[in-house]
Amino acid sequence: MSVAPRTDGVLVDRYDRVARDLRVSLTDKCNLRCTYCMPAEGLPWLAGPELLTDEEIVRLVRVAVERLGVTEVRFTGGEPLIRPGLLGIVTAVAALDPRPRISLTTNGIGLDRLAPALRTAGLDRVNVSLDTLDPARFTQLTRRPRLDAVLAGLAGAAAAGLDPVKINSVLMRGVNEDEAPALLRFALDHGYQLRIIEQMPLDAQHGWDRSTMVTAEEILASLRTQFDLGPDPTERGAAPAETWLVDGGPARVGVIASVTRPFCGDCDRTRLTADGQIRACLFATEESDLRAALRGGATDDEVAQRWRTAMWGKRAGHGIDDPTFLQPTRPMSAIGG
Repeated sequence: MSVAPRTDGVLVDRYDRVARDLRVSLTDKCNLRCTYCMPAEGLPWLAGPELLTDEEIVRLVRVAVERLGVTEVRFTGGEPLIRPGLLGIVTAVAALDPRPRISLTTNGIGLDRLAPALRTAGLDRVNVSLDTLDPARFTQLTRRPRLDAVLAGLAGAAAAGLDPVKINSVLMRGVNEDEAPALLRFALDHGYQLRIIEQMPLDAQHGWDRSTMVTAEEILASLRTQFDLGPDPTERGAAPAETWLVDGGPARVGVIASVTRPFCGDCDRTRLTADGQIRACLFATEESDLRAALRGGATDDEVAQRWRTAMWGKRAGHGIDDPTFLQPTRPMSAIGG
């Protein structure tokens, strides 16, 4: 185990985990109102001056790549497609040396229109959130009748070559828990990769109840009613999804069991919020302010050292099962996935 924060090189914590995957939230705003994320009326959005500028985002990503060993960059939100400067940010990050692999997590609305330009700018692939294939359920879950737009976004991403196109689905008891087989069939039929995610305590209402969460075991049992799932021989590494071969392969399905099968010991992620805060963990209750450092005239080396110090304090695990666990004040829309 390391005994002190490094003063050069990679983002390592006290447990010798190295963060090479950077999640960058570009905005806390979203054009959907998913029930497990935010209230129907939305949330108080960050004011313009609080947000990192496009140039500040690119600078921080550059510091992460050039000085801290980050090799994967994923843009998230809120909804990143509504960030006006998205194409310019992707273009600038794709021009870095060494070039990181660049992905984006989106709800898919408008992706059919933007996918070709994003591919040209340097985006490698996308994850699209889709929790149901039923139009009425989609409207119930998101409070917006936009299922057709999401399906068009998926098709547009595939047509633009943003491969592999991954689908992220959250199942909720009494709402859409019966849809796992249908979602997997849809993904297989269209050449997408499905990842089903246990619902996590990251809603703005702080109404998460473990008893309403559909567990990984239940998800797998539901899938096995229609598919044969076999062990995936591929090394999982730091990937959040545990994967299975579907009907002998090569197709795979993944389950991200953050609650019942935590993978904190292999976590390789660091997170930057839209207002310039570093979060060592998705469930962290502490943040480190890099926006103030940038605007206060800090050099790249000074910013990098602040980032190393922030990651050094990363906890061993998220502690959801600990009686003292406190849900983060920020909801998922303000943290970035």
